[in-house]
Order: sequence, then structure tokens, then C-alpha cells
Amino acid sequence: MTLSLSLFLLHSQMSLWSGSILHLTLLFSLVNFSPNNAFGEKISKLNQFIPSEQSNGCNLFQGSWVFYDQYPIYDGSNCPFVNPGLNCQKNGRPDKLYLKYRWKPDNCELSSFDGQDFLERFGGKKIMFVGDSLSSNQWQSLSCMLQSSVPNSNYTVVQKGLLLTLSFQDYGVDVTFLKNGFLVDLVVEKEGRVLKLDSISRAEQWKGVDILIFNSYHWWIHTGSIQTWDYFQVGDKMSKEMDRMEAYRIALTTWANWVDSNIDPMKTRVFFQGISATHYHGREWNEPAAKDCSGQTKPVEGSDYPGERYPGEAVVKSVLSNMTKPVYLLDITFLTQLRKDGHPSKYANGGLDCSHWCLAGVPDTWNLLLYSVLLEKENR
Repeated sequence: MTLSLSLFLLHSQMSLWSGSILHLTLLFSLVNFSPNNAFGEKISKLNQFIPSEQSNGCNLFQGSWVFYDQYPIYDGSNCPFVNPGLNCQKNGRPDKLYLKYRWKPDNCELSSFDGQDFLERFGGKKIMFVGDSLSSNQWQSLSCMLQSSVPNSNYTVVQKGLLLTLSFQDYGVDVTFLKNGFLVDLVVEKEGRVLKLDSISRAEQWKGVDILIFNSYHWWIHTGSIQTWDYFQVGDKMSKEMDRMEAYRIALTTWANWVDSNIDPMKTRVFFQGISATHYHGREWNEPAAKDCSGQTKPVEGSDYPGERYPGEAVVKSVLSNMTKPVYLLDITFLTQLRKDGHPSKYANGGLDCSHWCLAGVPDTWNLLLYSVLLEKENR
């Protein structure tokens, strides 16, 4: 592991546990993108907000988890990109059944992952995850999935500030994570830390990327010592507090307007990583005696989750539905709600974590969904 990656993962781990052991529920295609290819001709005909349906009528995000002995896709203990707090087997988690579940959508199958094919099809392309630690969770997963597929391939890892880039030199593919939990501006002024809901001034790094996967939600519900702002601002009006989902809506609309104004869909595919579930209250999955995710070894069975959905889901879908440029929602909320067993829990290298996900584990499915969507779009 390079020194820069080690320092970045250490910094991420420190950020992950800021706020002590407070509930972390408060924490945190494959295609040639030239205008003349088949994708370029077809993308203008796609709906800008496609939450789940594929051309065969399959809803990728409605289904159940089934046992699959050939999983996991890679050995997280040996992957150099896994944050120490997410390396559950290395941290002593004794059970391994949680590694053996595959997401089975109703009426169809996800594409099997072929990392070498992925890299060949994306030759010369840039993939960027922009968001909070759950976006990093997905970046780490994809990095491990790809590197384990081509173990003898040359790669480099470079950190520049909040930007971490894994480059597969033999394929010319960059897979990048840019830490930005709000997407809009957070600045320090004389009044304190100001979250400017209607301002995005530092998005130059988002430009020139072939696939962008954005994420933002969990930081918006932070309170107390883990809240990272002092004031909200919209226009000239500054306030100490406001309805969090209204703030989230305003900020996502600002982001959506940036995408609509700056993204050329003939060159760039845009995804939004949906809201990832947390499991701090057993009553949510009809197990009131369970205080949290500790000791959970199996998913919720079937295709129903008794707990409530998150208010941010409606906000995300509303904002995306009003955009003029194509954005695909990776609607992972329901499938993650079923995975009460997939969190690091007490095997998080300190504290309790029922928000993030062990690697290997659930985020691998997020990348399988991404892969399936990209393949589907190429075949249309």
C-alpha cells in the first residue's frame, strides 16, 4: 500500500469516528463516450430519471437476498484499498455467512461481474465517486473488485487533498473518490462555518469525467458534536437552524441545476447513489430485543421490510424527476434495509458502526447494479 493511500485511509478512519461512539446513523455501458457511437445516439431518448426499470421490465431494486456459495467476489482482508474500519474479517468478525448473499431482483438476474471486461470497456475513461464516507465505501468496493480481477495489472494510488485516485495504468482507467458530503459549498466566515445551500463554486473537478456517481444524505442529519456547520445560508439570509429535509432539497436542487447547466450527456453519464440504510433499532425489522446491528448474521428474509422509509428518499426522487439532463438513481435503500447483518458493528476497529458496510459485502452489489445498468444501456 502506498504512503498516500495509508494516510488517506487513516484520515478517513479518524473522520469516521469523530463524535465518539454516538450512533453513526447521524454520521456518515460500459461504453465509448464519443458523440458518434450508438450510446450517443440513444441517450437523448432516455428519460432523465430512470429509478429502476430496464428494457426487459425488470426492477433491479426490488427483490431479495439469496445464499450464493461463490461469494464473496474478493477477499477484503487482502485488498489494499479497504478502510481499516470496514475490514471486518481482519478485525476479528467470527461469522462469514454475511459474505455469502447475492441480490436477486424479481424476474431477472444481475450481470455477473467481469473486472477485466469492465476495464477494457472503460479503457481511457475516468470514473469519479463524489460524496461522503458511504460514497467512499462504494469506491473501495469497486477498487477491490477491479484489482482482484486483474491482480497482475499495474496500478498507482495518488492523493491530492480530498481527491483519491486509483489508476489502472495498463487500461488507462482512473477510479476516483472526492470527499464532499454536502455537494454545495461549506465555507468558514467570520460568523462561523456556513453551509451555502444555493452555491457550488468548487465543481471544476467534476468536469471532464466520463462517469460521475454522486452521493449526499447522512451529513444533513448530523447534530451536536458531529454537525460540521454553524449556519445555513440561502441568498443573503442566514439561519442557525431550519428543516433539514428542506435544506437538503434546496441543496440537491442547486446540484441538479449545476448538472443541467454543465454536463454533456453525450460525454458523461451521471448517477446518484441512493440513501444507504442504518440499523440501530431492532424494532425496525421486527426484532425489538435487538438494540442495534450487533450479532446480526443474516439478512431480513423475503422482499418486505417492516421499517419506515427515509424522508430523504422522496426529496431525491422529486429533485431528480425535475432535471433536464439524464441522471440514473441507484436506488439502494430497500436492498440495504434488508441487510441488517452487513455492518461492521463492533468489528469496526473501534466503536460501533451500524451505518457503513463491511468489505467485502453489500457495496459490491451497488457496483454490480452500476455494471448491469451500464451494460443495459450499451445494449439498447
